[in-house]
Amino acid sequence: MRRTEAPGVAALRSFVTSLALLRAFVAVTGQVDRFALKWPNDVLLDGGKVAGILLESSGDQLIIGVGVNLAHAPSMAEVEPGAVTPVSLAGALDIHMTPEDFLDILAVEYAALETQFTTHGFAPIRTAWLAHAARLGDVITARTMRDETLGTFEDVDAQGNLILRTKHGAVAITAADVFF
Repeated sequence: MRRTEAPGVAALRSFVTSLALLRAFVAVTGQVDRFALKWPNDVLLDGGKVAGILLESSGDQLIIGVGVNLAHAPSMAEVEPGAVTPVSLAGALDIHMTPEDFLDILAVEYAALETQFTTHGFAPIRTAWLAHAARLGDVITARTMRDETLGTFEDVDAQGNLILRTKHGAVAITAADVFF
C-alpha cells in the first residue's frame, strides 16, 4: 500500500494487521478465547504461534507480509531457541481451509480495521488489541540486538511501544523480540 504518513504511524499497521488476523481466525473457528496477540506482530493459538507479520518500507510503499500456519507449522528446530512453539490451524483445531479462503476473510477484516485506523487513529485499535494481548500483566523479556529487558508487560502506548515495568521504572521499547 502507499505510505502517506510518517514511518512511525505506518508501523502501527502491525497492530491493525494482527487484530485483523485474530478476527479472521475467530470468524473461521468461532473461538475467541483460544487466540491472543503477542506484541507487536504475532497471533497465538493456545499459546503457540499461528501467524506472524512483517512490515517493510520501500520508498513510499508499505509492504505488509503475513505468514499464517494453516496446514503445517515449522518444527521447533527451525525457530530461535526460546521462541514460542509454532502451531497450525489444522493441527490445533482440525480446521482445514485454503489460503485463498482464509485471505478472503482476512481481507474483509483488514479493510474494516484499516478504515477505522485511518478515520479514528490508533486509539481504538490499541484498545481492541490490548483486550487480546498475550501475557499482559506478566513478566516477559524483550530482547534487542544490544539489550535484554525483563519486566512486567504493563501497556502499549499511543505510539505502539511496549511498556515494561522494571525495577528501574517504566521502560518504553520500540522494537524487540519478546520471550515468555
